[in-house]
Amino acid sequence: MRVVIADDSVLLREGLVRLLEEEGHEVVAAVGDAEALLVEVARWVPDAAVVDVRMPPTHTDEGLRAALRVRAEHPGVAVLVLSQYVERRYATELLAGSSGGVGYLLKDRVSEVGEFLDALERVAGGGAAFDPEVVRRLLAHAGRADPLARLTPRERDVLEQMAQGWNNPSVAARLHVSLSAVEKHVNAIFDKLDLDRGTGHSRRVRAVLRYLGA
Repeated sequence: MRVVIADDSVLLREGLVRLLEEEGHEVVAAVGDAEALLVEVARWVPDAAVVDVRMPPTHTDEGLRAALRVRAEHPGVAVLVLSQYVERRYATELLAGSSGGVGYLLKDRVSEVGEFLDALERVAGGGAAFDPEVVRRLLAHAGRADPLARLTPRERDVLEQMAQGWNNPSVAARLHVSLSAVEKHVNAIFDKLDLDRGTGHSRRVRAVLRYLGA
């Protein structure tokens, strides 16, 4: 795949370039600020962009706001946010405005290279990849008005795994239950969240957005 990287840390940026190129991917641009990210995405229209949250000039939320623009202006470009921080407002906007092709990982919790590469490939393929800690913090922020109160604890476990981008067989393996049990829980989640089939949008994506955005 063709990738644009945006991170103000030179060491991390160059490390990602080397890692991706060793895996056979093409890094068409590696930049250190959000404005350069937007320029390079418009120039190359890559398969995916790996974006940090805090970049110059203010080191607050420039990267995540740029990621929102990338998704709005180039919806075919997948975005994987790779950061030390969870920025709730714009993270929720990024998720709510997408039907797939997004992810959010925390740098200090990516323990294996393969984990990062798998997440990037999943996002570039139109899927999702979210660190469980990102999910937890977004849910904590929305905890007062919980639209998921009707779900059982096991259904919430299944939905949390869905929010991380796992498909049903992977959820079954991770929770040590049968595939048929996962499928039963998924259907129950759709029913309890009143997600009917007739809207033209993926019920799975809508369930995850309900879970994350509350």
